[in-house]
This record gives sequence, C-alpha cells and structure tokens, in this order.
Amino acid sequence: MGGNGCQEVANTKPVFLAIYATVIIGVVFSSFYVLSAMSSAKSAADSNTSWLSSPFPSIANSHPREQALNFSPPATVGKVGVPAPAPQSALMPPIWEVPPRTQKMPPLKAFQLSKELVQQRVKDNVIIVTFGNYAFMDFILTWVKHLTDLGLSNLLVGAMDTKLLEALYWKGVPVFDMGSHMSTIDVGWGSPTFHKMGREKVILIDSVLPYGYELLMCDTDMVWLKNPLPYLARYPGADVLTSSDQVIPTVVDDRLDIWQQVTGAYNIGIFHWRPTDSAKKLAKEWKDMLLADDKIWDQNGFNDLVRRQLGPSVDEDSGLVYAFDGNLKLGILPASIFCSGHTYFVQATYQQFRLEPYAVHTTFQYAGTEGKRHRLREAMVFYDPPEYYDSPGGFLSFKPSLPKNLLLDGEHNVESHFSLVNYQMKQIRTALAVALLLNRTLVMPPLWCRLDRLWFAHPGVLQGSVTRQPFLCPLDHVFEVNVMLKELPLEEFGPAINIREYSFLDNPSVPKEVKGSWLDVQLCQEGTRDCHASNDTSTPGALRFPKRSNEETFKAVFSTFKDVKVIQFSSMQDAFLGFNDKSVNLYVQTTEQRFKNRVKRYVGIWCCVGNHTPGHIYYDMYWDEKPGWKPIPPQTPEDDHPPL
Repeated sequence: MGGNGCQEVANTKPVFLAIYATVIIGVVFSSFYVLSAMSSAKSAADSNTSWLSSPFPSIANSHPREQALNFSPPATVGKVGVPAPAPQSALMPPIWEVPPRTQKMPPLKAFQLSKELVQQRVKDNVIIVTFGNYAFMDFILTWVKHLTDLGLSNLLVGAMDTKLLEALYWKGVPVFDMGSHMSTIDVGWGSPTFHKMGREKVILIDSVLPYGYELLMCDTDMVWLKNPLPYLARYPGADVLTSSDQVIPTVVDDRLDIWQQVTGAYNIGIFHWRPTDSAKKLAKEWKDMLLADDKIWDQNGFNDLVRRQLGPSVDEDSGLVYAFDGNLKLGILPASIFCSGHTYFVQATYQQFRLEPYAVHTTFQYAGTEGKRHRLREAMVFYDPPEYYDSPGGFLSFKPSLPKNLLLDGEHNVESHFSLVNYQMKQIRTALAVALLLNRTLVMPPLWCRLDRLWFAHPGVLQGSVTRQPFLCPLDHVFEVNVMLKELPLEEFGPAINIREYSFLDNPSVPKEVKGSWLDVQLCQEGTRDCHASNDTSTPGALRFPKRSNEETFKAVFSTFKDVKVIQFSSMQDAFLGFNDKSVNLYVQTTEQRFKNRVKRYVGIWCCVGNHTPGHIYYDMYWDEKPGWKPIPPQTPEDDHPPL
C-alpha cells in the first residue's frame, strides 16, 4: 500500500489525524523530558560526589607494592571511575543523587526495613547489604563507591544510629534504619557493643531472607574490587557461599576452596545467602542461639552450626558440601581472590597465582580501626576527602636506604628480621623529627620485613602459605598506627606529627598541583664540592644539603621552600643532629624529650617465638642508644612492658 499515511487517514476519518498528531507530539515531549531528567540527575550526582569521584588506579600500573622486590606483575584490578547512576525503578533516584535541600527528610518510619523498601533496590533478585554506625561513615562511603563504580546499584546500607542515617540520606546513599539506637563512636573489636553489632547482623539476615531475595552480606571494613555477582551465579545450587580465614591455598585457580582442606574459620564478613528453606533454617537457628547466650561470638556460632555436620560433597565438580543439618549446600569462597588481610596484604596470593581479586577484607591486622583504614590506603582503595591529599604544611618523604645483606643475606630468623626493621626504624625516627621540625606531613616509606607477625608462635611465616621472604609488610606489623594518629597531650608529647601511607604520592587522587610542586634534596658530605648549607637550587627543583645539619640550619634553609608541596630527601641516614633546645628546669620538658615520649610509643611488638612465655618481643625506637640491645622476649613479668 503506497501513498502518504496521514493523507489516507484524513480521507477516511479526520479524527484519526488528530489522534496521530497528539500521540506524536506526546512522544516528542516525553523524550525531551526524560533526556532532561537524565542530564540533570547526572549533573547532581557529579557535583555532589566530588571527593568520591577520583579514579581508582589499575594495580598493574600504579601500585607501589608491585614495583617492589620479588613480586610478580598481577592481573589488573578493574578501574573505578565516577559513579554511574543506575536507578532500579522509575521511582527511585540514582545513588549519589543528593535530595534537594529545599525538601524535608522523610520521617524515620519511612526508613524501616521492609520487603517493599528492599524491592526498590533489588536487581536480578539480588541485594547487597552492609551496616554500621557513624564511626564507620568513611568505610561505608568507600564500600558504596566501589560498588557503584563497578556498575552495581542493588545495594542498601543499614544505619545503626540516626546520625549515620541522616548523613547517608543527604549524600544520596540508599539507607534503612536498623532501629539499633547505637553509639556513634568506634566501639572497638571484642567489646560488648561489638558483639551487639554481630547479633544485629544475624537478625538482619533472618529478616531479609523471607523476602525471597538473594542476600550478599558484607562487613563495612571490606571493599569490592571486581563485580562478584557473576562468580556467585556460577554456583546456583549453593544455599550459602562464605569467605574464610584460610591462609594455606587449597586451589591455585578461581574454583571454590576445597572444603576438606580448609582449616581456617569461616568468616562472616563476606557471605552470600539464597532464600532457600535450608538457609532460612540456618539463619533462624543462628539468631536464636545468639539471643539465648550473649557470650557467644556471632562468627563462632555460625561455624559451630555449619560444621555440626560437614560432608559429604554435593557432587564431584561444584565444590559444594552438605553442611549444618545435612541438607544445606555450602561453598567456601577461595581466599586467594575473596581475600583476607593476610592473603591480600601479606601473601599477595592473587598476584602469585595471576588472579584478579574480587574483594579484600581487613582481617589479620593490628592497630584497630585505624590500622584497617591505613591498610586500605596503602592499597589505594580507600576514598578520602580532598583535604587529605593536600596538607597545609606540605609533605616530606625520603628514599629509604637498605643494604642488600640486611634484606636478603643469611637465614630469615628473629635476629635478621630485627636487624632489617631496626635499620629502617632509625631512618623513620629521623624523618619524624625532620617532619616535626619543618611542620610537614611525613609520607611513610615502604616497610620491609623478614618475618610475619601473628598472635601465636610460628617459625617466621605460616607453613604452607605462599608468603615470600622478605616481603613488603603493612605498617601495622611494626608501628602502632592507632597511637600515631591519636591526639596526645601537648605538654608531655609535643605537637602531633601527621603521616601518610607509603603509596600516597602514587595515588591519582593527589592533585597535580601537589605533585608538580617538588624539591629533591640530595644529602652530601659537608666540605665536598657544592655541599654547603644554602637554599641555592642551581639545578631547578634540586638542592644539595649537608648531612648532620642542626635545627637552625634546617630552619634557615628550608624556610625558603615553605610553599613547596613535596620535599623528598635522598636519604635520612645522618640527616639531622637533633633538637637544640636545652632546659635547666627539671619540670619543663624540652622538644627532644617530648619527641622521645611520643615516638617511642609508635612501635609495637613482633609475635611470637615458641620457646618462651611470653613469646612476643618489643620493638624499641631507640634500640641504637642502648648498648648490647638484643631482640629477646621479656624475661620476667616485670619486664613485660613497652621500652622506657
């Protein structure tokens, strides 16, 4: 049939022409409205998440850990960019879209957990959930951003206090009220409130499963590095897939860990539940167990229940095992790619097996919440506000000098480990003093260890693990990061000395203005050619500076460079003679005394030898000032204290 369609309509029934015109005009205007809404939503999301929109680097390209000794190039972890809004329904705003300040926040009851609330965010029948209180706000924002940058928006955050709920709402993060009425401060691992949080998790799981959705439950101290949902979908027969504390590999590819070989505890910081009858039964029995006895740790309770019956295998190929009541099908996520703090930060298992990690959970670490945060910063997977990357006084860094023999020669034992660490510690002590003197933030150097640190006696590294010796160890293996960041009384400890992680200057979140404002300081022997105390930079961006300079010399020379953002020393060996102030008043502490009071508290312990009780050995920031110092455990109960 040829001719003009509109003309044919006009020749038959004119009313059809009006209908056609109305429909066409409506489509045009509707399209224009949708496109405008999408554009404004993206603008709102971009403008209100500026500090969260820094790109996440490819580990293969920019992670200092891979540039260090004896680490193989890893597979590239997926890049993270600006959050991509992806609403689950036409009624739900995209994540990161900030509500207009002109509107009032909905009443608290609007945030109560319900099937309808969860359904708004579900995609492919899966919901991803974490929870916490206001003290973990930065962890939660980091968790959310990693997921949205991976293209995942089917997530919810449970708020254990109204302060967190309000803060997340005004940042455009999907949130619900857990009704916990919890404190907004960090409660500390193992405290009664910490155990209360664990019970809240179990109650939450028991509440959500009857809604009929798959639940990926996460602790806030973990981050997603790769979309886990396709991996979880490979095991449709599993009722529960759980992470573990396994440190000895059972597989070298991405299969589930072999359940018969897993000796570590099942870790409930990352686990996936399907809404099956067996999973619901486990959740209810777990909840009832914990509510009946407040002394049971939630993770221990889960392990006790699941291991009540373990075996046989579901089949020959899947890796699943019958557990709990003999009907529940359980799978153990491979610890090499659903990483613990040990398999990621110490063993770097995924690198050695050429695998891509899905997640890292900050377990097997020290120094509390501050230690967790610092580890994620070292890995450049934590998101901080812009001011973190541009300290007002600028930054100080140095290239650590390490003799090959301390790093590689001889046996890996307590003596060689402490010789290596002490050599680095002395340089760090000098760097802390110079940072204090110049009022700069110290970028800590990479720290090398010969021995692992654990909570029990061991032969240096865990037997069966793939820990290489030496290895680049997390700062909290040696230093008490929580003490370094703690506010201490000025009269006794002097001014605070701010620090940054060793990877800081490689982080793409550091502004170009900071990286572009740089002074290289080459230490030299006074009296040699062109080596004298001067602010003369005959070579742009470079300065030769005498070793063993005193306080006045440092201040006189570097006051000229107070506007330079980064000052990097070629070494800290013999760089500084010490603070000059002397006091005849026994009741007034000098700068040197206060500095000593501060930094001697910065170091912790190594643990542990097996032939002595106690088996830990204290690090000593001033080991070199104590003739005959040796790395030995406390010999009497009276000796069991940090060095004086």
